Amino acid sequence: MRFSPRDNAFFDLFAASASNLREGVRLLSEALASDADRAEIAVRLKEVEHQGDEHTHEIVRRVNSTFVTPFDREDIYRLSGALDDVLDDVEAALDLMVLYRVGDLPSGVGDLVDVLDRAAELTAGAMPRLQTPSDLTDYWIEVNRLENQADQDYRRLLARIFSGEYDALTVHKLKDVVDTLESAVDGFETVANIVEQIAIKES
Repeated sequence: MRFSPRDNAFFDLFAASASNLREGVRLLSEALASDADRAEIAVRLKEVEHQGDEHTHEIVRRVNSTFVTPFDREDIYRLSGALDDVLDDVEAALDLMVLYRVGDLPSGVGDLVDVLDRAAELTAGAMPRLQTPSDLTDYWIEVNRLENQADQDYRRLLARIFSGEYDALTVHKLKDVVDTLESAVDGFETVANIVEQIAIKES
């Protein structure tokens, strides 16, 4: 075991980062409601994204000032960066909806956001348990399954977007939004894969 008393701070920060990410996804889901004020929600989501940046910066500061870390420094950098990347995509997706003045969204967008919501929930539950990463097998398996499900949802969405139902400009707007959501789902899989790699190294 390579743990020291200061190491718990890393686990607390990863848990806080994942919890903050979950709040970001919740706001994105809230923005899909037919009567939602997306511009107002986007402002709140930007604040959540800024908080996520603070968590990431604090993790990096601790890595640079801590002699003994709970697992490889490179893995700490990768995991914190991956969590930050997902939140960036979540924030960007809603920002695009607002900037593009997207009105009604295809119903399949809700399916993608549901996957994001479930992945965020799983990730928020997994990060506080990083001290024993080998116990998180169910977590990364389920996130990988969700990513496969999202791939199918994404392909169906693209088929609908390009079906002729929308004009060319709307197609461009919707594809940008959907691509960003799909990137967020891929990001959750990246986080899960990093956790799996940490578990293998620590076993």
